[in-house]
Amino acid sequence: MTLTGGKRLVDGYALVIFDLDGVIYLVDQPIPGAIEAVRQLHAEERAVAYATNNASRRSSEVADLLTGMGIAAGPEEVLTSAAAAAELLRERHPAGTQILVVGAEALRAEIRAAGLTPVTQAEDGPVAVVQGYGPQVGWADLAEATAAIRGGATWVATNTDRTLPSKRGPLPGNGALVAAVRIALGRDPDLVVGKPAPELFVAASRRASGGRALVVGDRLDTDIAGAVRAGLDSLLVLTGVSDVAELLAAAPEHRPTFVSVDLAGLFEPAAVVRVPGPVEAGGWSAAVRDGRLELSGAGHPLDALPALCAVAWSTAWSSPVRAASSAAERALTTFGLLSD
Repeated sequence: MTLTGGKRLVDGYALVIFDLDGVIYLVDQPIPGAIEAVRQLHAEERAVAYATNNASRRSSEVADLLTGMGIAAGPEEVLTSAAAAAELLRERHPAGTQILVVGAEALRAEIRAAGLTPVTQAEDGPVAVVQGYGPQVGWADLAEATAAIRGGATWVATNTDRTLPSKRGPLPGNGALVAAVRIALGRDPDLVVGKPAPELFVAASRRASGGRALVVGDRLDTDIAGAVRAGLDSLLVLTGVSDVAELLAAAPEHRPTFVSVDLAGLFEPAAVVRVPGPVEAGGWSAAVRDGRLELSGAGHPLDALPALCAVAWSTAWSSPVRAASSAAERALTTFGLLSD
């Protein structure tokens, strides 16, 4: 079940918008094949952009990081939730307005660059609190934010990612820190700037010059949901946070257009599938039997996903998958789906 006519996925789009963590790199190391994929896009003179919820680096720092990895990138190609939050606050408040910043130095730098004044204490009388991820954020920072918000400051979160990828697996992200303040206050942030809010993708898609843009991400709840809300097609790659089990259980607003194991799916028709697809295709067949989702047949493991998604999404399935053939058992093992 490859793309119709064996066409390359990338040929249908004027712009490719990449998430970074889990797609291009993991922490500070490139994901295998990512550098080669972006270089190929550059060689074909295709437009690229990067949209990240990570508020701990400025756009220029992200561009430098990418360039150091061997991917030529300019700050204008990078959209961060930190810069988007600072721009939003600049539009709402006059120059010099005091903003309490919870997060990394990159977020404070963006606030300064927007002509606003970053502060660290509620007693400074900030009109807004902007909260982003920072590895040094602690209880005292969250306490000041809580006091300022309770005192009337607008609460802006750069993102609400529950986790962030690391070499040791998913670790608490900004969403976990936001949750601590949410519990203390008993309410949600006034505004969330980053994905799944569509603003980053909408801004990036302007580079498509009237053509179509494709979002490439590794998280269903942020990258893919943001693409859906922005009205853009999306490609889920299985190199980061979301796995196939999460894909099969995804709500409609979290469902991608395409799925591939990695970025090879941009260029190789056999390495990407459109989801959902027919319940019988690519040598596979999926159905619910005896109350369990069952895969039968034989073929390339990736080609089983359209059929599995078709059944899972139409039946609100949430139980393990059962294999009805030895090939199905191997395919389900590949994606960590095999049940007893």
